[in-house]
Amino acid sequence: MNAVAHPKSALRPYLPADAAILADIFRASIEELTGDDYTQEQQQAWASIADDLTEFAERLASRLTLVATLGGSPVGFAALEGKDKIDMLYVHPAVAGQGIGKMLIEALEKLACARGTTKLPVQASDTASGFFAHRGFVAQTRNTVLRGDEWLANTTMSKTLTEPPR
Repeated sequence: MNAVAHPKSALRPYLPADAAILADIFRASIEELTGDDYTQEQQQAWASIADDLTEFAERLASRLTLVATLGGSPVGFAALEGKDKIDMLYVHPAVAGQGIGKMLIEALEKLACARGTTKLPVQASDTASGFFAHRGFVAQTRNTVLRGDEWLANTTMSKTLTEPPR
């Protein structure tokens, strides 16, 4: 019986050279995973955040951004703004549902907990709210945010951190 080698997933810190590939992951995630919850115009407005690569790179660098890799190649990323707010969590559609998002969120929870945070909020898209709810986040308020000329709905959710996740 032949064993099939599966690429190993890992986490590492964001590097400036990651900006372009993470912008591609950001766009692909929005364009391919959010169609049931947002119109094409809303998706385009949302994805356009990464159009200015310099600004997108500065946003990633100004946060504690982790990059998930599979076989050494970036496949997702997540960012903690300050010590207590999830700013971004995006996974390439090709690996959605394979534990990459879970690995990223668990790492952010551990980092936030280690920094003394007791409550971790996120503005979750309608697409991601189920993922966060499954991880113990509770809906707090519904929001609308303006991206370009489009209004997008999301939900502020939060999780009480009592100990690092297992």
